[in-house]
Amino acid sequence: MLTEIIDMTQVAILMGSKSDLEKLSDAVHILKDFGVSHEVHICSAHRSPRYLQETLRRLEQKGLQIVIAAAGGAAHLAGVCAAHTILPVIGIPIDIAPLNGLDSLLSTVQMPGGIPVATVSIGKAGAKNAALLAISVLALKDEKMRERLRKYREDMAAMIEKQDSEINP
Repeated sequence: MLTEIIDMTQVAILMGSKSDLEKLSDAVHILKDFGVSHEVHICSAHRSPRYLQETLRRLEQKGLQIVIAAAGGAAHLAGVCAAHTILPVIGIPIDIAPLNGLDSLLSTVQMPGGIPVATVSIGKAGAKNAALLAISVLALKDEKMRERLRKYREDMAAMIEKQDSEINP
């Protein structure tokens, strides 16, 4: 039983290529700050489809609960993940040239009925929100996580109020 707990991976962050890693750094930091067990992998929907399937299968055996999938351009990674698992999938469109992520957003959000992907905003803000969305899903059954999320929101609100008081003494 203890081995199962230690080996459990709650959230997987999958990206289409290593160049996406920097844009996902906030998601990784937030998951770490909240104590969420996670793994980060490079799995291309087009260049390594079999490896993607194997990675999802292995992570599901380790207790995976949520998939965060980030990709640019054609951005099929989140949809392919959703096609191969019944777990919740959160898609992050990555901003790359020449369309600055608009193509990625449209590819990620336009899933056929029956294969849902929750899609967040493009780029770094989307990465941050994807981690927070994953945490809010985990918090449904974890009171400590729910309290940490409440505190995070309260701290964020306090920071805004402090910044306002600094410019309006």
